[in-house]
Amino acid sequence: MKIDLNRNTNISLSKQIYQSIADRISSGLLEKGSRLPSVRSLSKTLNVSMVTVSKAYSMLADDSIISTIQGKGTYVQTEKIKNHKDHDTDLTSLNWQLSIPDHLPRAQFWWQNISLTTKSQIWLSAASVHSSLLPEHLISRHISSFILKNPDILSEYGPVQGDLEFRSAIADYLISSGISISKNEIIITNGSQQAINLVARTFIGSGDIVVMEAPTYTAAIDVFRWQGATILSVPVDKDGMRIDLLLRLCDTYSPKLIYTIPTYHNPTGTVMSMQRRKELIEIAKDFNCLIVEDDPWREISFEKNPLPALKSMDTDGHVIYIKGFSKFLSPGCRIGILAASGTILNRLIAAKSNSDLGSPVLTQKALLPFVQLDFMKKHLNSMNNILYNRRNLILKLLKKHMPDTVEWSSPMGGPNIWVTLPSWLSAESLVFEAQKNSIAFLTGSTCYSSEPEFNHIRLSFSSLDQEQLENGIITLSKIVFSFIDKKNSEDSPIV
Repeated sequence: MKIDLNRNTNISLSKQIYQSIADRISSGLLEKGSRLPSVRSLSKTLNVSMVTVSKAYSMLADDSIISTIQGKGTYVQTEKIKNHKDHDTDLTSLNWQLSIPDHLPRAQFWWQNISLTTKSQIWLSAASVHSSLLPEHLISRHISSFILKNPDILSEYGPVQGDLEFRSAIADYLISSGISISKNEIIITNGSQQAINLVARTFIGSGDIVVMEAPTYTAAIDVFRWQGATILSVPVDKDGMRIDLLLRLCDTYSPKLIYTIPTYHNPTGTVMSMQRRKELIEIAKDFNCLIVEDDPWREISFEKNPLPALKSMDTDGHVIYIKGFSKFLSPGCRIGILAASGTILNRLIAAKSNSDLGSPVLTQKALLPFVQLDFMKKHLNSMNNILYNRRNLILKLLKKHMPDTVEWSSPMGGPNIWVTLPSWLSAESLVFEAQKNSIAFLTGSTCYSSEPEFNHIRLSFSSLDQEQLENGIITLSKIVFSFIDKKNSEDSPIV
């Protein structure tokens, strides 16, 4: 078991071990009945005393989280952690709140990582576009001008489904991308994250089966899990989701929904092949289930013609299409869309109404000129030319500075590079050293709903300039080298 311990904090090592194991159980990474390492084994792995591990296990046992069977081992006792008792004597008056259970395991991991790296200068973890590549000044001027000309808009609610003029412009843009969607089939949302939430709240209840790729978008895992879904995972290879394995799952279970990122997959950057796209659509028809197609990165493309969206191949209303526009226009203007048809659409509109009565009409009016075809084409061409060079730069840096035993993807679109470390090297063990060097990255284990692989890192290149990329990759490579050199020296025979 790999646990990243911060030895430069006032939180005791035993408390950190306790919290890490408790979080893994809460998130489902460790299931009820899972066997934990022995005290001796874990103390050796973490390079701490057996007393430290024993104390952590005692706290977990006190909270009825784990139990020890004499002569057999220590096992996870519960599926959900109901209470976290206070085991430190220096707690603040607000730490009683730890006794209130939550269902945010991956968001919690992410927040903890953010809190430790707020001073980081090199955010290889941020899958966003550098502000210099966005039309922020144009949007700012347009918002000011629009409000001066239309002050009443500040006192008006917009339609629940979204501003009609804005939806029409979005529909025209999508049609130009080969996705034939009517303006009446579009719901404007506050970003793609809200869109995923609306789908989950509308269609997923306790015990419903959701199929997701492994790995996949971290936040989507929690969204479906919060609704009580049973999540089944299908591995991703160079051609996207393994449809042969998906079919086996569908033959055994009855999934209600399949969540996929077929184009420039997050986090691996892979593209689902055309054949698999066709097969996935047929599976949805045969097993009468929904497909949620999350399409966040189609606009960041380094090839002429990305494969068509699943939605463009959908003739029977099985695909719910989700796209965010904030990332490549203005992250501060949270704008995304849901596209569906039939009663699925009607129920999603009702869910949107219950959620917030409609997204802010000011934001939609402000972005209207910037989703027009002419502007989008010019803006995306300019942005992608620069990001293409950034992608090539990070690939060149990885090849030059990373150890030969490290592998990585070479994506044709999207902002992410998926790095695979040697199987014995956990990405979590690199986090603390990276933080000391003002570097943040996403550990791959958070991208799995179960049975995580710990030797992956997601590096994002789109939010950094050339100097930051160079410094970040060179420094990170040195850190990886140091762990490999240490392992090699430990494995070398003493003569």
